Amino acid sequence: MIVVDPRGVSVPLYGTGSLADLVPSVLASVGTPTFDNVLALPSTPAACVLLVDGLGAELVRAHEAEAPLLYAALSGNGGRSLTAGFPSTTAASIGSIGTGLPPGGHGILGYQVMIPGTDRLMNSLRWDSAVDPLVWQPAPTAFERAVLAGTSVVEVAKREFDGGGLDRAVLRGGSFVGSDTFGEVGAGILAQLDSALANRRPGFVYAYVSDLDWTGHGHGVGSLAWRMQLRLVDRLVEQVVERLPAGSRLYVTADHGMVDIAPARRVDVEAVPGLREGVVLMGGEPRARYLYVHEGALDDVLSTWREHLGSDAVVCTRDEAIDAGWFGAVDDRYRERIGDVVVAMIADISVVDTHLHPREARLVGQHGSVTPAEQLVPLIGFEAS
Repeated sequence: MIVVDPRGVSVPLYGTGSLADLVPSVLASVGTPTFDNVLALPSTPAACVLLVDGLGAELVRAHEAEAPLLYAALSGNGGRSLTAGFPSTTAASIGSIGTGLPPGGHGILGYQVMIPGTDRLMNSLRWDSAVDPLVWQPAPTAFERAVLAGTSVVEVAKREFDGGGLDRAVLRGGSFVGSDTFGEVGAGILAQLDSALANRRPGFVYAYVSDLDWTGHGHGVGSLAWRMQLRLVDRLVEQVVERLPAGSRLYVTADHGMVDIAPARRVDVEAVPGLREGVVLMGGEPRARYLYVHEGALDDVLSTWREHLGSDAVVCTRDEAIDAGWFGAVDDRYRERIGDVVVAMIADISVVDTHLHPREARLVGQHGSVTPAEQLVPLIGFEAS
């Protein structure tokens, strides 16, 4: 049996070069006190972070024709890569954006996690009406702290997110501008930067677009549909950069990258004998699974999953993943949200459940694990000309 050591994979660069370090650094760069600029970003009176869901750094570097502006900027002096954090998934990454903490610090530890003391999973994107977002994530957000310090903070995102569970948990504190289309997002960014500059107060805008991620999940990265969507993203950034008000800056980043998984490489727990034995719930997502196991079944579950997945995945205990630094420092309140067993895919495979989650099992593009294709996200800075 091949056992892959969790300490042998690259750990996210928490504290020096991770997504959790971005917003505190931007807030410090616009003059907000109490925040540290660990990324050494240039000073500016107003700045926007535009998060393009699914825009991995390796994908930008592989698609110069579709994203000429982003490709050139990432390759030049204005660009570099950050690590998303583990798991490399939207909910955890947006948690880090909103709080300035690694996943272990803010507790949004995956796409689907068990609600401690229950026998059910919570979907962190759709939320659970029985879970109070402020109890699930009680730490003050970076947005709240910035507003208290006198900085203008505005979120520009789809109207459906306003007041949602994830927004209330990790993005609370600023004002919200509903923007469903690329045109609305671009105009919203520019209007809020203009307003901050006119009011002569530090200004921070967080903007989010999800269309590229949706296209990648459904069609795969590199598909015609995905490449056409990437062209639209590049054009959106170009139009905003062309109109940036003097003195402001735009930062383009992402929450994770993405890899395509062929149907034959999707391991179905319904079809493989033994994978369900001892497992109460399977959370996470296809590239990063959490297994919540029956009492006394931990060793058997570890052995079975390691034997079946071999060198294609890291299969380890919760404590081993925590000790290896995957989540950053983990608050004791959040430990039980992580599975008793953590499974991170390192080859081009995924683990699906065609019975309980048939739609998820059909998705082409996937993310969540520790590979560079999923972990590395761009940090591309633009300044007004």
